[in-house]
Amino acid sequence: MTADGRYERSGCGGPPQGAVVDARQDTWWREFPGEEVSVPVAREWARGLLAGRIAAPVLDDALLLLSEVVTNAITHSDSGRTAGGRVVVRMACTSEGVHVEVADDGSATCTPAVRVPEADDDGGRGLWLVDLLAAAWGSKRGEAGGSVWFRVVEG
Repeated sequence: MTADGRYERSGCGGPPQGAVVDARQDTWWREFPGEEVSVPVAREWARGLLAGRIAAPVLDDALLLLSEVVTNAITHSDSGRTAGGRVVVRMACTSEGVHVEVADDGSATCTPAVRVPEADDDGGRGLWLVDLLAAAWGSKRGEAGGSVWFRVVEG
């Protein structure tokens, strides 16, 4: 932010009205219930923040991968298995593209892993798509839960 309160950041522009913003960089976060209905809500929230700030192909990839990672968090972690479960989405916009992290309530039985889906599989493509489309990605697990992050960039 400049001295007069304007945002100057190549690639992502300034924050939209009403977003939770970290003044040190273009960073937003939001908590969602650990329920399937949160997937399209999270996607539309991210679209509202990023549309017009990044190139359309980067936006499309970011939204697709966000949907996959939120779905995985709800399906494979305690976020979707226990009452009151939640997922937290954090996004940071840089001059290169977008960094997204989805934190969940963790799981004693599952860890994120890429598997190559069979042609007739109904699911199982989430992290495979992340691995295919993201410039970088990773996961971490702690006492409070786990998270998966990815970065999509232009070019």
